[in-house]
Amino acid sequence: MTNLYTAVDGFATPEGTQDYVNKAVQNDKIAPSHFRRFNDLLLSSIGIGTYLGEPTTIDDELIENAVYESVKSGAVNVIDTAINYRFMKSEKSIGRAIERLIKDNIISRDQIFICTKNGYITNDGDYPSVDVMQYIQKMFISPGLIAPTDISSGYNVLNPNYISRCIDKSLMNMKLNTIDLVYIHNAYESWNEDVSKDEFYKLIAEVFRTYERYRSQNKLRYYGMATWTSFRVPKDSKEYLSIADMVKIAEEVGHENHGFKFIQLPYNLAYSEALFLKNQDVGAQKDLTILEACKRLNLGVFTSVPLLQTRLLSARIPDYSGLTDQVHKLIQIIRSTPSVTAALIGQKSPDHVTKNMDIAKTAPLEESDFKKAVNMLSQREI
Repeated sequence: MTNLYTAVDGFATPEGTQDYVNKAVQNDKIAPSHFRRFNDLLLSSIGIGTYLGEPTTIDDELIENAVYESVKSGAVNVIDTAINYRFMKSEKSIGRAIERLIKDNIISRDQIFICTKNGYITNDGDYPSVDVMQYIQKMFISPGLIAPTDISSGYNVLNPNYISRCIDKSLMNMKLNTIDLVYIHNAYESWNEDVSKDEFYKLIAEVFRTYERYRSQNKLRYYGMATWTSFRVPKDSKEYLSIADMVKIAEEVGHENHGFKFIQLPYNLAYSEALFLKNQDVGAQKDLTILEACKRLNLGVFTSVPLLQTRLLSARIPDYSGLTDQVHKLIQIIRSTPSVTAALIGQKSPDHVTKNMDIAKTAPLEESDFKKAVNMLSQREI
């Protein structure tokens, strides 16, 4: 594939992320323990999400500036998106923000960790006259890259031809040569009505094989699964997945140096299954929570919707650990959870960026204080 744009080279490195931390702590007064170490990378315990918004130029600019200011603040070096968010326009906003950040000498590419997702069908929001199904027909079905039967009832595609084109397009949208992390997006949630679990495992193996091929070309560093329900439902649920099974498939495809290293799932005071539901087995270890299982499997965990898309802002939450601000109380408990790498927060407006990022100057809770806070907020012990 010939690049028709100037791409930013590089990816997050231990040295680069350490440089980001050093500057953040010294110049921006960010708490050193705000950053978590995973595979020798230092990643902020808050990341910026880019799901919400309309496919308008106004929201394009808001998201671009939110990414720019979040990274500039020293509080965020984790950026999360998906190719279908705002019909590719969120990825493009991120690309422009990164370009500005580098041009303004605020960061280098090796200091930030960029994540995207693929699998869902989408069109390109810069061409709004072509709707989603027209786009898929023209770009994928008519050329014979996929068949109509490759689209699930949940509007998801696992055909390697589609996954490959999505990675190429994400690289182009963000003007990057390498993406740090690519997830397959809500795959089992979108396919469990259409295929058996064994058939799904075969499909996901081919997706992982595609990701491994892109890793060998240095176009992506890691891959994982972004989920909504599959890792936070009981074992007998139709949508349930075993994380150990997913890692086993990655090992079969990519061997011992496979790139399956992260998952993403919702986690907040309303969706607390990651912390309490013991639905995973890893070898002889039975009835683990997904967080416990990921720790044993050396997987990083990014969590979504800490504010439940603002619905928790009206909840009655007691003050704890000296915190009185509602947003900070909601974020602090999530970012302080052991085995959570980062809580991803969607934000666009300048006021929200400033307010949300301010928590990074406060250290996450120590384990004993975290347990006390969980007991008080949930009336449950861990």
